[in-house]
Amino acid sequence: MVDLYHPETTAIRLVDVLAALGHPVRMEAVHALADGEERFCGEILPSEPKSSLTHHWRALREAGIIHQRRVGRKFYLTLRRADLDARFPGLLDLALTEPTGFR
Repeated sequence: MVDLYHPETTAIRLVDVLAALGHPVRMEAVHALADGEERFCGEILPSEPKSSLTHHWRALREAGIIHQRRVGRKFYLTLRRADLDARFPGLLDLALTEPTGFR
C-alpha cells in the first residue's frame, strides 16, 4: 500500500493552495470541512461521482489543504486549518467567506 503524500507545512505553496481552491467542487469540500470535524470522504459531497472526487481529494491533499487518512478501504478527511493559518495567516478565513454553489 502506498502512503499518501501530504506536504510539510513549510512546503505548502501559495500558488498550489490558490489553484486548488479555485475549483467550485473543491471549495464546497473545504466549506464542508470547515468545522474541523473529520469526515468520511463519501459523505462530504454525496452528489458528486466517486471518480471525480478522487481527483479533487488528491488536488486538495497535495496542495496541503486537507489531510487524508486511510482506514481499511475508507478515507477520512480533515481540513489542515492550523497548517494553513501558520503558513498563510487569514487566507483560509478569507476563502471561506466566498459562497459556494457557482457550478
